[in-house]
Amino acid sequence: MSSFEPSTEPSPFSERQPHRLRQVAESFGVDAERYDRARPSYPDVLIQRVIAASPGVEFLDVGCGTGIGARQYRAAGCAVLGVDPDPRMAEVARRTGVEVEIGKFEDWDAGGRSFDALVAGQSWHWVDPVRGASKAAQVLRPHGLLAVYWHVFDPPSEVANAFDDVLQRVAPDAPLWNRPADGSQPGNPAVELQQGNLTRAVDGVRTAGGFGEPEQWRFEWQRHYTRAEWLDHLPTTGMLTQLAPDQLANVLEAVGTAVDSIGGGFTMQYVTLAAAAIKP
Repeated sequence: MSSFEPSTEPSPFSERQPHRLRQVAESFGVDAERYDRARPSYPDVLIQRVIAASPGVEFLDVGCGTGIGARQYRAAGCAVLGVDPDPRMAEVARRTGVEVEIGKFEDWDAGGRSFDALVAGQSWHWVDPVRGASKAAQVLRPHGLLAVYWHVFDPPSEVANAFDDVLQRVAPDAPLWNRPADGSQPGNPAVELQQGNLTRAVDGVRTAGGFGEPEQWRFEWQRHYTRAEWLDHLPTTGMLTQLAPDQLANVLEAVGTAVDSIGGGFTMQYVTLAAAAIKP
């Protein structure tokens, strides 16, 4: 089975509730400029499919961060309002022209406003999946679209193994990451985590009601990383945003050495997994 295929086996992440890890959820703004620079954007085919499925062009971007996805929707002709709990991330987004309001989505006051689509890129796992879906149904117009999505990626084994080994050594209790208790090699934690996030999102929509049956979409793409680009990206991930400087330096040194061993760069195969549901 490809690591990108949905698994029928229980995931070690399936019982976790990332939205309760507020310290992690609100840690990305520690270096918001790096986040905006290093995080990948979303495939154009996803952006266009979301727009085509929406009854209009007024979008709410939940967990908009620095506005990476919001800028893509704006460039395609949509009006976008962002909501994010971190003022540091919001400030970067605002400097690029994205309107952002501060708050956790579950507690955010829409002030009577409604939207054609609610989107959440790489962020819906920080929202309570049932409360979030219920709130989405409240702020969406009839036939409005809820679309949430995550990137899944699997680095070359040399890079992934180096990351696993050094993280186990310097931060074995890092949130969202654990090696199996028997000491065996884990599956790719990022793959398992995002598949778990998608499952929780779909289950949350079904439990909350107010939407038709969710569809699941899949988009394959790739991006080449140099050593410098990948090491710039790593500190923006939830498993590393809370490491002490010396721990992070050890991780980057080990991973950099691994990238050097395969020629100083690599092409990452990405899959973006999405769940989409329409409000009747």
